Amino acid sequence: MENAYKLLLSCPSGLSPSQVSVNFDVSFDRVPHPDIDLENSIAEIWEQRVQKSTSLFNGKKFRYGGHYGVETHVCLHLGLTDYRTFVGTNLNPLWEKFIVPSEDDCEQCQHTSSPLGNGAVVETSDNKILVLQRSNNVGEFPGYLVFPGGHPEPEEVGIVSHEFENELQNSELTNSKVSQEMFDSIVREVVEEIGVHAVTLSDPVFIGISRRVLNVRPTAFFFIKCNLLSTEIQQLYSSAQDGYESTKLYTIQPSELENMSSRMPGCHRGGFELYKLMLEAGKN
Repeated sequence: MENAYKLLLSCPSGLSPSQVSVNFDVSFDRVPHPDIDLENSIAEIWEQRVQKSTSLFNGKKFRYGGHYGVETHVCLHLGLTDYRTFVGTNLNPLWEKFIVPSEDDCEQCQHTSSPLGNGAVVETSDNKILVLQRSNNVGEFPGYLVFPGGHPEPEEVGIVSHEFENELQNSELTNSKVSQEMFDSIVREVVEEIGVHAVTLSDPVFIGISRRVLNVRPTAFFFIKCNLLSTEIQQLYSSAQDGYESTKLYTIQPSELENMSSRMPGCHRGGFELYKLMLEAGKN
């Protein structure tokens, strides 16, 4: 169960920014849970976490509220949530109590924060894949292997609330900004976490969304090519690395990654599956 994932969306042909749109709307926000005690546990858990770690801060995140579309064009439905609610719902020891029994994904997760994370399968010029070992300081999955990634950030595009959406013109502008942030943010994450310069990276293509079964955490995955050799990237990583998020960079043949994927969180195992589906589609 722990490492299982579900693919919510697969785009094996790889979508460019013009093929991915966003509908950012308050209707995709989280629905409070009717059980008051459960709902109150969100604040209690956050207080406990803040007391243990003074470096925690509550930032805004985009909430995954589903998608609409076909293989050649996808519209992501995004609401607004924050890190505090994520810690208090998805990361709550009682997270399963927030889940609604339903075949419909969005209904099932309507009471969870479900911030949309991002991850990149980065291929080097000598055809290896970049994988990081998470440090022991991080809140989720310390010591596990992951693809570089993080989150698209609402604050990067000036969003702190839903207040501007009522005006049609503004909402269209907001939607296009958010859609661009999906692609910009993954490049930022790769640059920050690996130490490569953005000019060495191809434009990212969107390959789908995977969700881990454990605490229903969704992550959007992208494919990026880097025009450097794995040895050059290792050197950049060792000089750029701050050691807080990750302690080691592996450059791995895709076939070897198959054996290591059991050491990845479920959402990243799903990301590897999305990458394999993309390779498969490329062959056909």
